[in-house]
This record gives sequence, C-alpha cells and structure tokens, in this order.
Amino acid sequence: MSRFFRQAGDSDSESESSEEELMSSEGEGEAPKSAAAAAKPAMSRFLRTAGDSSDSESESESDEEESDISEDEAEKEQQQKRSRFLRTGSDESESEDEDVKRVVKSAKDKRLEEMEATGKVMDNALKINDWVAISNEFDKLVRMAQRQQNVAEPVPPFYIRTLVNLEAALNSAVAKEKEARKKMNASNARALSAMKQKVKKVIKEHEVDIKRFQADPETFEREWQAAAVPETAAKSKKAKRKAEGEEEEQDEFTTVGKGGKAIQFTSEGIFKNLQLVQEARGKKNTDRAEQIRILEKLLEVAATVYQRIRVLLALVSSRFDYNSSVTTHMPVDLWVAAQREVDQLIAIVAENPAYVVQEITDDYDELAERSPETEKDGVVRIRGSIISFVDRLDDEFTKSLQNIDPHGTEYVERLKDEKGLYCTICRAQALYEQYKQEDPLGRVIMRRLEHIYSKPDAVVHALEAAVASADIKPSIILPADGKTSTLIHSLCVHLYKSDNSFLRTRAMLSHIYHYALHNDFHTARDMLLMSHLQESIYSADVATQILYNRTVVQLGLSAFRCGLIKEAQAILQDIFSTQRVKELLAQGVHQQRYQVLTPEQEKAERQRQLPFHMHINTELLEAAFLVSSMLVEIPLLASIDNEEQRRKTISKPFRRLLDFADRQVFTGPPESTRDHIMQASKALQNGEWEKCRDLIQSIKIWSLMPEAASVKDMLAKRIQEEGLRTYLFTYAPHYSTLSLSLLSRTFSLPLRTVTSVVSKMIWNEELSASLDQAAGVVVFQRIELSRPQQLAQILADKVNSMVEQNEKTLDNKLGVTAGWGDRADGAKGDKRGEQTQERRGRGERNRGGVRGGARGGRGARFAQGLGSQMAGTQSRR
Repeated sequence: MSRFFRQAGDSDSESESSEEELMSSEGEGEAPKSAAAAAKPAMSRFLRTAGDSSDSESESESDEEESDISEDEAEKEQQQKRSRFLRTGSDESESEDEDVKRVVKSAKDKRLEEMEATGKVMDNALKINDWVAISNEFDKLVRMAQRQQNVAEPVPPFYIRTLVNLEAALNSAVAKEKEARKKMNASNARALSAMKQKVKKVIKEHEVDIKRFQADPETFEREWQAAAVPETAAKSKKAKRKAEGEEEEQDEFTTVGKGGKAIQFTSEGIFKNLQLVQEARGKKNTDRAEQIRILEKLLEVAATVYQRIRVLLALVSSRFDYNSSVTTHMPVDLWVAAQREVDQLIAIVAENPAYVVQEITDDYDELAERSPETEKDGVVRIRGSIISFVDRLDDEFTKSLQNIDPHGTEYVERLKDEKGLYCTICRAQALYEQYKQEDPLGRVIMRRLEHIYSKPDAVVHALEAAVASADIKPSIILPADGKTSTLIHSLCVHLYKSDNSFLRTRAMLSHIYHYALHNDFHTARDMLLMSHLQESIYSADVATQILYNRTVVQLGLSAFRCGLIKEAQAILQDIFSTQRVKELLAQGVHQQRYQVLTPEQEKAERQRQLPFHMHINTELLEAAFLVSSMLVEIPLLASIDNEEQRRKTISKPFRRLLDFADRQVFTGPPESTRDHIMQASKALQNGEWEKCRDLIQSIKIWSLMPEAASVKDMLAKRIQEEGLRTYLFTYAPHYSTLSLSLLSRTFSLPLRTVTSVVSKMIWNEELSASLDQAAGVVVFQRIELSRPQQLAQILADKVNSMVEQNEKTLDNKLGVTAGWGDRADGAKGDKRGEQTQERRGRGERNRGGVRGGARGGRGARFAQGLGSQMAGTQSRR
C-alpha cells in the first residue's frame, strides 16, 4: 500500500511495509502478474506499483492482514477518487527522493531472463517430444542471441549450454525414431529434420565457444561474468547521453549506429562484421552510407593481407552500390575514393603473389582467417573480380561526363580525373599480365585502347607520362621515340590474338580510326576493306556499330585532308544520305516527324551518347561533304547534255540543296556554311573559279581542322582543276581547237597540270577530243549520236542496274555475306562475292564510255568496293 494515500488511522507498520515494497520493486515498465494480484484481496490492484517482486508481495500481504477491512474499503474509495496523475508539489518532491532508492532492472538482465524463459519452454516441449514448438522457440532464442551480439555483449553460457543439450537431445531423438515402430506425425518429423539443420548451422557459428564450454564449463561462466559486470546504479537519461558523447578512445572501440545497435570493430571479429554488412546489402531501408563507414572502420583495423583484401573488395562494391539508379551518375567524391581503393587493392595483390583474386574459386569458410600456410598449393584464392571494378569505374566516369554540362568548368575538372583512371587501367593490365589470365587481360587492354585511340598525340603523351612514373607498369608502354602509332599497334596486335571476336572487331576499328586520324588514308582504307566488316557490321551490337560509323566518318575526313575528293565524297555519302548523322555517331537523339520514342527508348538512346570531348564536329563534317560533292557534281552537271542523264545524281543531299538555292528569287550575302558552298557552286558553274575559291576559303569552320592552311591550299588547287574540267565540258561543243596555254593562263595552272587534266579526261572517255602536243592545242571531235543510239545507251544502263539489283537480292537471299564474328583469321571472302564485285566493276567500266556516265579511275573503283557495300549495309540496317 502506498504511503501517498494513507489515512489517519494507518499504522507505522503499514508505512514501513509500503516503503519496503517500493525499494524492492523491479521497475515501472513491467506489468504485475495476475496470480500475485489475485492472492492479495486486501490490497487494491489499482494501487500496485509495476513490477513488484515476490518478496514485496508477501511482506505487503502480511502487513495488510493486520489492518481492518473497513479501513481498506475506505482507502479504496479514496484512491479511486484521486488519480496518480494529480500529484501535488510535495508529492513530486517525495517521489524524486524515492527514485534514488528505487532499483531498476537493466535491459541486459531483461534479455537474459527472456532467454531463460524461452529455454524453459523448450525444455517442457522436449519432455513431450513436441519439435514444432521447439523449432519456434529455438528461432526466438537465436534472434535473442543475435540481439546480444548486435549490442556488443558476449553470448551467455546459458545459450551455449542450451545448444549442447539440444544437440544431444536431437541425436537421441533421431536414434529413437529409427528404432521406433510407430513413427511420429508428418509435421513433427519435418520440424525434427529442420531442427537438425538449424542446430548444425548455429553450432558451426559458435564452434569456438562450444569447445571452450565443453572443456571447462565453470571457467567459461567465470570468464563471461568477468566480461559482463552489471552496472551498480542506474543512470538518468541525461547522464546516459553524456556518457555516450564522451566515449573513451581505445584501440578496440564501439560505435553506436542507428537504432542503438553497437558494432565492435576488432581484427578478430572483422569477418563477422563483413558478413553482417554483406547480408544487409541489397535489402530495403539499408543505410548505404552507414555501411560504407563501417567498412572504412574495418579497413583501419584490418591486420593481415587477407583481411585487407576482403574488406577492400566489400568496400569498393558498397561504393558502387551507393547509387542504385541507372540513369544518374555516381557522386564524384565516391568515385575518387573507389578509384583510390582499387589502386590500393591492385598494389596489395601485386606485392603479395601468394594472394590471387579471381571470379571462380573453390568454396571456403568466409569466417576463418586464411594464409598461404593453410592452403595446399600455398596460394590463397579469394573470390572477387578486379576487372569488374575497372569496368565499372570507366563506365561511371563516362556516365558522369554524359550528365555534366560540357560548356562549364565542371566538365573540364572532371576530365582531369581521366589521367588517374588511365593509370588504374594500366596497373590492372600489369596485374593480369602477372596472373597470365587472357580473358580479363584482353578486356583491360581494350579499355586502355578506348582511352587513347581517338586522342591527339599530345594527350596520349601526357597519359603515358603518368603511367611511366607509376610504381606498377604494364609491359606495353609508349616507346622511346614517342610514336603513338607504335603503342596503338602493339595493343591492337595483342587483341587480334584474342579468342573474343568482339574484342578483335573493336580493336580493328580503333586501329583504322587511329590511322585515319593521322592522315594515313590508304593504310586505313586497305585495313577496312580486308576486314570485310562492312558485310557483317549490321549484326553487331549498338556500341560497335557506333564505333564503325565513327571510323568510316574519320576515314572520309582523312581522304578529304589528303586531297582525295572523290573518295571522301563516296565515303561520307552513305552516312549523310540517312539524314541522321548525329544519331549514327551517338552525338544526339534524332527526333523524327511521325515517330515518338517511348521513355525507355529515349533513356537507352541517351545512355549510349558519347561524351562531348569525343564528338566529331558535325558542321565540319558537313562542310567537307558538301565541298567534296560540289567538286564532283558541278563538272558532272556540266557534262550532261540531256534530261534523262540529269536525273542521275551522285549526291542527293547536295543536289537537293542546289535546286533549293536555284529556286531562290533573291540571294543575299552568305551567312552559314551551306550558303557559302551553294554560292561557290553557282560561281563554279559560271566559270568564276576565283570567286568560288574565295567563298570556300572564307568558311570559318576550317580553323577547327588540323593543318587548316594546307587544307585551304589543297581546296584552292582542286577548285582550279575542277573549274578547268567544268569549262571544257561546258564549251567543248563551241570549239574545234583550244590552246593549252590559254587554259593555263585562265585558270592560273601550270601548263603541265593542264595537259595532265585534259589527258585524263580523254583517257576516261569523258571528253571526245585529241591532244596535239606539237601545236599545244586540244582538238575536239564532234560525235552526234542518233536517236536509236541514245535509246540503246539508256536501255543498256537500265539493264545493268537491273542485273546489279538482282545480284544484291540473290546475295541477301542465299546469305553469302559473312556472319558476325567470322573471318577471324583474315581469310579471303566468298568467291561468289568477289565475282559479283568483279561483274559490277566490268559493268561500270562498260558504261564509262557514255558521256556523263559513271566516273572511272581509282575513285570509281573505291566507290564500288566500299561505298556500295556501305550503302547496302545502311539500307539493311
């Protein structure tokens, strides 16, 4: 009975018993037992303190029996009228004085009592052979023990004793079940078999503690009691917060995480903490930042090489898991930390050859320490993949460049991290060269090649200088003479020997791109034609098709820089005829008029876009294509003498722009690149080659091309020569003879060059004339074709085009084109394909006699060999 509700007639013994009751209470959080409440009829259940112990109950009962029943009834009425929440100030001061004397049971004692209660239930169920109840209670007991470990408390001896007894009981139950005539029911049998597996698993986790307990149970209990000394006095909430904030710095410290769960970071328990982190990986509501912090602490306390490797593998994976979204890029600070840790991992493995990280290994105990002495062959094989980390680093770097504004300083700052990434890739290459693992070595060399194949020599030299100063170097480095072509060639040759057709194809395209970038057009063209990639590229993946398109475009620009105008026009024609240049080069998303992309398609398109610094300038590309088309189309238009031949075009995009310019009533001064080229084309048609030259050279986009001055000089020379050819085509019917010296003075060309141009036109049967070198004149011969002859020529052209179309259809139907991944040894193509190309070449040469027909010479053969095949590839794609 509480002394706060004492009446005037209460005795001193009652107050003493109530004070003893308060001092022996267990705490305010526990509810009183119903049996104890029923045993005290003299005391109201509304006046009981929560969690009274059995001693206080007995004392209060003996004291209350001495009081009168009437006094108790009056006391009940008084207590019902007065609520415990309506205390006065004096009551509160008295209650505060009593709180100091009150004994509160700690959470640790509560957990131990809860575990013991569960153990008693299991003992009772074991007596009646109820394995279903035992299984349920065992699951509760395991969760309680796990809770003990989460708060950094040692496992109590009671739990270890229960495991040992339960294992013995299981063995005897299984033995009795085998000998018994009457089998137990199905649910009980299933629970028994499940308990065997559960107990076996838990015993394996606590194998060390169980051995110590079985060796000397008393010593084990004394050690546990010494480690888990209960606190003598309870602290207030403010004192607890203060104690948590002022933790002492120790070698083995405890960090309290979310929810009050503490994790103890020691070198002995590092594998258990790793297992906890890995089990929480991928689960809902997992704090990824907290996991990263835990792994960083574990890396600090890791003592052995094996522990550092295991923690680094988990830490790098956790950093990559931090960003779960595919569309957004990884934060830069996390990426830098992951790159630094990958370098650290590679350095540790390279310094310790007895430790090998590979994807496929035999099963091993992840909770046990391993060393070369414990392994059979002296090599510790750890499950992991360094090449996957390198791939992910490279992909996240590219993704970040895709999502950063390329016109700001942030993009430039981010691009500076490429040097560190390139050094990491080279370290990984050196590591796999040491391992002699061909598959990951090929992948990492391909990553290295992708970083340097499209860059100028100065950038490659800067990257290789960083690699040369590193502590771990690969076998393939930049030679002493500084030629990047030698480095690219060595990397590509290594990939050509690979069994992976994907790597071989990308290495070939990168090699061709590099040659084209350095103006070695003929080598790049021959490699592309001999590889036969144009026949099977349509079946490759999207990334390889994008690389193929970039290589072809760079090949066209190389031909343009070398002055090979016809070859440049034939190569660039195929990609410009699609009107989707940016999309094919992965430099933008093409929006068609009557087609709407789904969100998934648009997302996939944006993910495959190239970073801005790898873009090929499409305006420069268009200028090169239109100028090449102008130098090819304008002489052809001048040579055509009937409307039927005028319909045949070489460059439809250029002819469309030219027709649009002709329909304009008023033409102002040129503003864009197209305006300059269209007005230059009109000037060239009219014989004003000087005006044409000035307009072409005034285009500002040429300054973005390497060696811009030499390109402008080359264009001026080509414009003079094509102006001469246009003049001869236009005015040949009006002359019988024409002086070569006059042509030389008119077009400011050397007499030798004029003679060469005229001789080539006569040889290709483009001009019906003869050359009189003695007199220094061109003698024109007029050949008037009759109407039947003209119709016969037109019919022959149509029959030839029909034969070509039938051959293409037959080739596609029979499937004579090579499949993806074929021609691994660089063998010759199918004989049927070669014969088809030969027939096409003969047909073109036969039509070469027609005035204004197909062009002959090396440019026409190149257009047949590469341009027509790429056109077929583009149409199929």
